[in-house]
Amino acid sequence: MTAGIRNCTSHDRRRNVAAARARSGLRTALVIFGLVALTSSGTPLVPPANRAAHAETAPRHEPDLGLISASTLAPVRERWIVLDARPGAAYRDGHLAGALSFSWEDHTSTDPDGVRYQPGPPESIAQTLGELGISASSPIVVYGDAAESWGGEGWTCWLLAWIGHEGPIRLIDGGIEAWQAAGLPLTTDPPAARPPVDYAVSLRPELDIDTNNLRHPSQPFTVIDTRSNAEWMAGRIPGAVHIPWDRFSTGADHRPLEPAALHELLAEHGVPLDRPVVYYCTGGIRSAYCWLVHQLSDLPDARNYEGGIEAWDKLQ
Repeated sequence: MTAGIRNCTSHDRRRNVAAARARSGLRTALVIFGLVALTSSGTPLVPPANRAAHAETAPRHEPDLGLISASTLAPVRERWIVLDARPGAAYRDGHLAGALSFSWEDHTSTDPDGVRYQPGPPESIAQTLGELGISASSPIVVYGDAAESWGGEGWTCWLLAWIGHEGPIRLIDGGIEAWQAAGLPLTTDPPAARPPVDYAVSLRPELDIDTNNLRHPSQPFTVIDTRSNAEWMAGRIPGAVHIPWDRFSTGADHRPLEPAALHELLAEHGVPLDRPVVYYCTGGIRSAYCWLVHQLSDLPDARNYEGGIEAWDKLQ
């Protein structure tokens, strides 16, 4: 399968999933969580091959998530705001021209309860994005190196979805390795500054879960621990299923699993495919990558327990 074909397949997959959820599947999943489903029409920001369809009516968007191949992005890169989710040192060694550094290491901290790796308040995140020239409707491409960034590209996509980003969010399929394998250039030049803008938050709480609701759920979840074998053996959330996060990608360039492969992986571990899933790790980074792979498949919406084992241990 070529990169371009994979990208189109991803687009069609997300469009079909969104339509099916709007009809029935999403309604069922949201009833489980006790939420209200809202969608909205959108104005195309990029060519049809590079965008997901928007549902009609209502003032709220579902996250517009998808994959984009390096070869598809290259000729239209300037139409997108590109975020490099790798560590800052890797960014400085070479990045896509115009890309902004946006590593989880720079945008998480220890909260007042002593829980590490926590994102700031949504309004603070919105201010940071606005200062970078990013609005809620901006088309965004994220890339990383899944191994080096510990799944940080998934965390960036999750963070944007959580605070209510309305524009398309695309992950480069295969990350920076795929970009380089396609013979595309990197640069060490800093990006040109963008004028600051306002970023309007429309929080999607259904994409996260707090410790209390995880301990005392109103409806059953399947909880998946995405940490390493050693971390799992040292202690885990009772009842969790263990699937290390690196099982959610494939190949030397860590491409997200295709839906069929994800279904097989989950079934192999006894995970019901019709039940909501909560992913967790130490602090919500690796689990966010797994959340993203899940969201790119035709499964009920998942949640990322961004507090992770750090929050679980602190608040027991």
